[in-house]
Amino acid sequence: KSLIHKGYLMIEVRLHQQSCVLTLCVIDYSYHFLPSVQLLKSQTPEEQIHCQQGLYFEDGQRRVDYVLTYHVKKPTGGRSSRQSNLLTENAVTRSLRRGPKHLRQHGRQRSSSAGVNVELGYSGETFSSQEDHKTFQREEFEKQLVDMGLELEKEEDTKVQGVGFLKIHAPWKVLCREAELMKLKMPTKKVYEVKQSGSVTEKISSLVSKILEPLHPQVEERQPKNIKHLSHTFSREKHHLFDLSDKESFFDSKTRSSIVFEILKRTKSKANYNVGILCLSYLYKSPPPSMSESEFSVLNCAQLLYEEWANYSVFFKYQPIGLVRKYFGEKIALYFAWLGLYTQMLIPASLVGVIVFLYGCATVDDNIPSMEICHPENNITMCPLCDQVCSYWKLSTACGTARASHLFDNPATVFFSIFMALWAAMFMEHWKRRQMRLNYEWDLTGFEDEEDHPRAEYEFQVLQKSFRKHQKSKPKGHLTGVLSFVPVKDRKCNCLSFQMEKLTYQDRLPAYMTNVVMMLLMIGVTFATVFGVIFYRISTKAALHMSSNPVTRSHVQLTVKTTAAIINLVVILILDEVYGAVARWLTVLEVPKTDKSFEERLIFKTFILKFVNAFSPIIYIAFFRGRFVGRPGSYLYVSESYRMEECAYGGCLMELCIQLSITMLGKQLIQNNLFEIGIPKLKKLLRYIQSKQGAVPEEERQKKLQRYETDHFLEPFAGLTPEYMEMIIQFGFVTLFVASFPLAPLFALLNNIIEIRLDAKKFVTELRRPVGARAKDIGIWYNILRGVAKVAVIINAFVISFTSDFIPRMVYQYKYSQEGSMHGFVNHTLSFFNVSHFQEGSEPLDQLHLGYPVEICRYKDYREPPWSNTPYELSKEFWTVLAVRLSFVIVFQNVVMLMSDIVDWLIPDIPKDISVQIHKEKILLVDLFMKEEQGKVRNLESRLSTGEKEKCDQGSNNSTGAHLRPEHYNISL
Repeated sequence: KSLIHKGYLMIEVRLHQQSCVLTLCVIDYSYHFLPSVQLLKSQTPEEQIHCQQGLYFEDGQRRVDYVLTYHVKKPTGGRSSRQSNLLTENAVTRSLRRGPKHLRQHGRQRSSSAGVNVELGYSGETFSSQEDHKTFQREEFEKQLVDMGLELEKEEDTKVQGVGFLKIHAPWKVLCREAELMKLKMPTKKVYEVKQSGSVTEKISSLVSKILEPLHPQVEERQPKNIKHLSHTFSREKHHLFDLSDKESFFDSKTRSSIVFEILKRTKSKANYNVGILCLSYLYKSPPPSMSESEFSVLNCAQLLYEEWANYSVFFKYQPIGLVRKYFGEKIALYFAWLGLYTQMLIPASLVGVIVFLYGCATVDDNIPSMEICHPENNITMCPLCDQVCSYWKLSTACGTARASHLFDNPATVFFSIFMALWAAMFMEHWKRRQMRLNYEWDLTGFEDEEDHPRAEYEFQVLQKSFRKHQKSKPKGHLTGVLSFVPVKDRKCNCLSFQMEKLTYQDRLPAYMTNVVMMLLMIGVTFATVFGVIFYRISTKAALHMSSNPVTRSHVQLTVKTTAAIINLVVILILDEVYGAVARWLTVLEVPKTDKSFEERLIFKTFILKFVNAFSPIIYIAFFRGRFVGRPGSYLYVSESYRMEECAYGGCLMELCIQLSITMLGKQLIQNNLFEIGIPKLKKLLRYIQSKQGAVPEEERQKKLQRYETDHFLEPFAGLTPEYMEMIIQFGFVTLFVASFPLAPLFALLNNIIEIRLDAKKFVTELRRPVGARAKDIGIWYNILRGVAKVAVIINAFVISFTSDFIPRMVYQYKYSQEGSMHGFVNHTLSFFNVSHFQEGSEPLDQLHLGYPVEICRYKDYREPPWSNTPYELSKEFWTVLAVRLSFVIVFQNVVMLMSDIVDWLIPDIPKDISVQIHKEKILLVDLFMKEEQGKVRNLESRLSTGEKEKCDQGSNNSTGAHLRPEHYNISL
């Protein structure tokens, strides 16, 4: 009965003269699908005129709290007979759940009334079509909803071709019951004033708030900010504590839809259904036409969000986070609160980054190494950059690259790296305080995530395991899956029963191994694409050097760097989509038990793959390019004719900056903005075109659509994972390689200003309204942010030490320079090479490209000259610089992390005023309950004294009567 009840088994009924045999067959798992749900959302003001109906049942009194949709096909011949058969099958199933007795009674009734052919052993009334099976499953599910107390109303004659709607209304008793089960905190009648302590900090904060008053959205709430309702977990026994004068608005639309969704989840866990049997593709919700629910006098919640939030003209204003929470729920409101705080924190980071960049621009003419490179009398001859086709070149031709590198490679970048590490720590602490304040304002201080319902996929895997175990333990010759009920009073039925198991580590081991192998394979694909782009750069550089066009040869470096960065960007965008699908597939293989576990595992896999995909090309340029080149006369080759690429004289920092800027800007403009708003609009258009291709006449289509019919064409809500993911990757761009690109915070700030309004517009106008989910934090994303911030300290230390020339400059200035200045630094970093030592076939073809024969050329490295006793060996200067670089990494990492920990320790996680208010609420709550109990005692005493007096008046002569006193009752507070 349990298996049938869960919908995992299909029933085929065969009626015989002496028994009723039910053959149970396991429904294939591939057909089971969890329904996605979506809320009916309010439209933009322009659309509200066309969809004012559909918010209530036909009686005009009961509010529509939820709408389920399913596919509807036109009835065909013989449908009525099949429908009656389905109803009979429905009754059989209910009889089976009640027990064998009811089943035998129903079998006798059906044998006499339905004309059962007992000779054949079955009635011929099995499922004749898949559509009838869908209808049967739908009726079963609807019956379970009615049993849970919900009220339903069907509407299949709609203007949306092929779609039927099931309206759901939750009565007051159901709302109260579920609110108590979900432990929802609701405002009580008790109201108290939030007093300010009058400290200097709060006075300054109040003054700043008054100054920033024009930046706040024009959302006028009825309740003053310094007045707050005392909240308590809802209880039907203590209903007198709550203000139930207006029951229609006590539970707002978000709460009502969440309650219905919780009932659907519980019902869904009892009866799974096929995607074709019951397609719960859309779930709709909307506030009523009255303004009492939205608590505003003129405009409703959605209109205010559209005007004061989802509007590009208010980009300079704060977000109405309270209104977002009221309409979309705490989980989505926390995302936008986090995004808003992150954007605010980018303002000081952007200002400091711009100052660092301007400092580089202002000091570029005073930079001694750049001046030495660009000096016209500098006639240092450099070794060829490639074999044969490349010739000797003058160092002065790298003047532009050297000057551009100084914009990002200067002493200020070290300070900026330290600043950004502390900025990340400040951001984390500030968000914890902001999150705690929101928890207090939203009555989530005592909220704990309850254990989620097991996912249907998990339950099915457990069922399969139990079924296999039962098959192994059953005796030979036993017919599996047959229940035989014999209609004899003293006979017992043979039941198929076994104990449900759990998925152990051994059961999941194949899925875990598949996950590890596929993750490594995908990371290998990323490395392969990076190697492919490397090979493209090497081959393209050699081909451009062979060009007969002098303009082409003079812009080889710029052409190769830019095109390679663009190719990297395209590959990253394509692989991002592939990796997202692969991560979901791998998570499905693991069969997590709950939705929360599924989401966390999916997030972790997606982050790993997308992080490696986005940062692999950047990490290669920063730490590997130019490190394994070799030297003239002994180069390392990718193939027989292409040697490993090396950095220009200015270092790889400039190329790192180009790659970082193109990848960051490209992802933000193309992936985050164009795809984010373009794809939902395209899908909405396609869905509308498909609906117009139906058989509905044009004049019918022109009629006024109801609210849920209009929202049917919107894109379903796919979760917050894509929104968080793009911001986390951006956070990596801002913090990980900020030493090479100080303008990254500025570009992130400009993007986020648009991103907030873009996401807001998408949520309000392009997506179906999601279910209002409760949450007290951003979950696993906070741990990922902390991890990225910690890794950023290490990466920036290595970028400063090994990618930039900061350490070689410091070593030269304080150890090798006789004057203590940077004069002679360029010559100090260049080694000598005798051109007669070139490998055969690698010397330049044009030996007289500079107009004279070259005997000695220079290359950037710390090596012994060819006339020394150990020619071309690493010099002691190399080991000195390497030791200082490693020492700097260790010191930088520990100092910055220590400073971050100090910031973490100095800033409390909970603001002082919030901790005081929480303590005050606890005291007020205790006082409230004490007064309540004291009132009960007084009422009981008055009733007892009245009864005692009446008894004395009526039976004063009865000496055996015991006087009633309050002390006789066990009354405790």
